[in-house]
Amino acid sequence: MKNKFDLIIFDWDGTLINSIDWIVSCIQKAAQICDCDIPEARAARNVIGLSLENALHRLFPGIDQNTRRQLTQCYSELFLSRKTAQDDLFAGVYEMLVHLKKQGYQLAVATGKSRIGLQRAMSGTGTEDLFNASRCADETASKPDPTMIQEILGQLAAANDRTLMVGDSVHDLQMAANANIPCIAVSCGAHSPEQLLPYRPLCCLGQTTELLNLLSRGSHD
Repeated sequence: MKNKFDLIIFDWDGTLINSIDWIVSCIQKAAQICDCDIPEARAARNVIGLSLENALHRLFPGIDQNTRRQLTQCYSELFLSRKTAQDDLFAGVYEMLVHLKKQGYQLAVATGKSRIGLQRAMSGTGTEDLFNASRCADETASKPDPTMIQEILGQLAAANDRTLMVGDSVHDLQMAANANIPCIAVSCGAHSPEQLLPYRPLCCLGQTTELLNLLSRGSHD
């Protein structure tokens, strides 16, 4: 895949940062506080990557608007109660991003997080200056709608066939398919290889940092 791509778009949670268990815990705790049925961990993992609004709608389809607002506020407060640091990134991810940047790749993030959530996470991990663009679910359409990717492509004047999406959820891969760009799956986050492979990624990596070796290979390796 050497010299095949100019722009790499990463999901955030579960792809670059080890946050899946914390997200699940916050969803379950918010449900308990708001006196809602507590979703099983697998169900909570399956909505990671969607906007918070869409995720709560899937997990709690029968609740009223007031309860939904309470859940949203409670989850957000719980999630943001823990500071994010560079050590929360998966091992080697910071170094990978620095290396890719030095190699001349444009880097971007497309995430189901809110803008304030992503800003805090980037600030805490010291990664703000490594990305050329980012889109969050509270400022555009939620995954798997392709708008996030399309807006990033427009901002950076990038071509579809020279852009790669890297994500850990089926929502990431479906978004890439909807935007007509190639994708790579990683199984270190929300979804297993068995869930990811039906979306026909170029490959499924165990860890996101394996991307470095993949991108260094020539077309005949």
